[in-house]
Amino acid sequence: MTTNADPSEGQPPPRPRRRAPAGAAVLREDVTEAIRAAVFEELAAVGYARMSIEGIARRAGVGKTAVYRRWRSKLHLVLDLVSAVAVQGLPMPDTGSLEGDLRLLYEVTSRALRHPVAGQIIPDLQAEAARNPEIAEAMQKALREGQQSVATGIVAAAVARGEVRAGVDEDLALDVISGPLYWRSVVVRAPKLPKGYLESLTRATAGALRAL
Repeated sequence: MTTNADPSEGQPPPRPRRRAPAGAAVLREDVTEAIRAAVFEELAAVGYARMSIEGIARRAGVGKTAVYRRWRSKLHLVLDLVSAVAVQGLPMPDTGSLEGDLRLLYEVTSRALRHPVAGQIIPDLQAEAARNPEIAEAMQKALREGQQSVATGIVAAAVARGEVRAGVDEDLALDVISGPLYWRSVVVRAPKLPKGYLESLTRATAGALRAL
C-alpha cells in the first residue's frame, strides 16, 4: 500500500522569525519636536559656534543619545532645521488684488523676522554661512525658495487679473518683493518699523511690479 509522503519530511525546521529589538527603529515624534524647539532656543541663546549637542539635549530634557539617533552632528541638525523651514515656506496670499496680496505677505513676513528668536538666529547663521559652504547652501535654499514660490504665485495671480504684464522677469520680481523688508529687518535690523511703513512698501512694490 502506498502512502503519500509528508512534503515537509526531511526538510529543516523553519527558522523562527527574528524580532527587532524593542524601540530599534521607533523615534518618538514628540521627542523630535522637543529637540527641534531646543535647537532654535539654543541658537538664539548662544549662537551656532557655541551650540553643543549637550546643551541641546539638556534644553530639550532628553539624553544626548536621543539627539544622535536623529542627527549625527550639530551641523546636520541645523541643516535639517533650515531645510524644513524652506519646505514649510510662507502661506500663499489670495486676497483678490495685488496690493492686498503684498500687504498680507509683508505683515506675515515682518512678524516672523521681528521675532526675537529669528532676529538672533538668522544673522548668526548668515555669519556662519560665510565659513561653511553647507550652511550657506541650506540658507540660500531656505531664504530663496521659501519666498520664491510665494512671490511667483503673487505675480502669476496679478498677471491673470491684468494687474501686471505677462512675461515679467520672475527673479527680478522676487528681488523687488522680498528685498526691501529683508534689508530693513535682517540686514539693518531696525528695532521697529515706522508707522505706515508696510502700507507705503506695498504701494511702492505694486508700482514697481507694474513697471517691470
